[in-house]
Amino acid sequence: MLNACLAWLRQRFALPPEDLLRDRVYRRLWTSILISSLGGQITLLALPLTAAVLLHASPTQMGLLTAMEIAPFVLFSLPGGVWLDRVRKLPVYVVGELTMGLALLTVPIAHWMGWLGMPWLYGVAFLLGCCYTLAGSAAQIVLTQVVPRERLVEAHAKNALASSGPEVVGPAVAGLLIKVFGAPLALAVDALMLAFSAFILRGIRVVEQLRERSGASFKEELAVGLRFVRSQPLLPVLAATVGGWQLCHNAAVVVQILFATRELGMSSSAVGLSYVGLGVGTVLASVFGHRISERLGPGPCLVTGIAVSALGWGVLALAPLGTLGVLAFATMLSLFGVGAVLIFINFLSLRQAVTPQPLLGRMTSTMRWLTLLVAPVGSMLGGWLGEHVGLRSTLVFAGGASLLLALV
Repeated sequence: MLNACLAWLRQRFALPPEDLLRDRVYRRLWTSILISSLGGQITLLALPLTAAVLLHASPTQMGLLTAMEIAPFVLFSLPGGVWLDRVRKLPVYVVGELTMGLALLTVPIAHWMGWLGMPWLYGVAFLLGCCYTLAGSAAQIVLTQVVPRERLVEAHAKNALASSGPEVVGPAVAGLLIKVFGAPLALAVDALMLAFSAFILRGIRVVEQLRERSGASFKEELAVGLRFVRSQPLLPVLAATVGGWQLCHNAAVVVQILFATRELGMSSSAVGLSYVGLGVGTVLASVFGHRISERLGPGPCLVTGIAVSALGWGVLALAPLGTLGVLAFATMLSLFGVGAVLIFINFLSLRQAVTPQPLLGRMTSTMRWLTLLVAPVGSMLGGWLGEHVGLRSTLVFAGGASLLLALV
């Protein structure tokens, strides 16, 4: 009887013969993403809660904290792309994971030593942003070395599932860790997970042919990447669209935890449990996003994601106090999860599909630079609106401007 049940389960949940997860190299990459994403859920809550609750940060300080994490994209994306096209990408990815772990580990140490303050968190956020800029771009290129181009949408959808699965259980785990150990010490758990993720990545074997040096200067190679992006009709439109959405998103991110804790009166553990809604939304979009994209087309699917996230910010802007307010916060996170996945699985796949392999580093960094160029403006604008007009007004701005972007 038991053997029959096990055989039925194996048959019921067996991967299709052509599934990407049957590929050993991709499966290892996917597992690393899963582990680092689980740890990332802790940082997603613990870092802003350390600022908002432990250090009593103002909305302007929260805006600056977010802006410090984004600033490296603006400063280093373009030169970083030229550099990435000259080096092997996997080692950059591995070192980036380890560096983020070390940066996060300094927060509980500084708290224990009595050194922790907002300037320390600004420094940590800036270092994390540097790693996201270089290692994040390298990770996107590593995927193209592992997966055929015609399967990139499928791969990005599976990667989104690896990120969204932890978003279901991660917030509850993060909330429990923060409640028991405090937000600073909870960051040490993410540091350990990042170290494990780097260990898994070291076992990946990819064949990468570095392009021969053309003799062009650093500046000339940088110009080649910029000219390529400008010459492709699709890429500037994608950059403008997703860049506008990033401005709205960063304005909302600055105030949403402040709004939950100060306007809705939610505890740290309640905020953590509400983030399960983010996981539910991203899991749903990751499972069905590929099919939605095939039915609507990548462009319309991306615009649908912008509209869905706008609806989420609008729901939170109208949230009353009490149980309905908590439900509105969880609903906003769920809608944002759906919208963000629909945006990025199509955005990443479209831009990679039109780019030759030797230009992937410069294209990736240029597109990230363009889309995040106005993100620090969104963070500072969100902080200013939250402090001088009201936290709810910032959410109204984010939802309204994002919806207008989708309509345009």
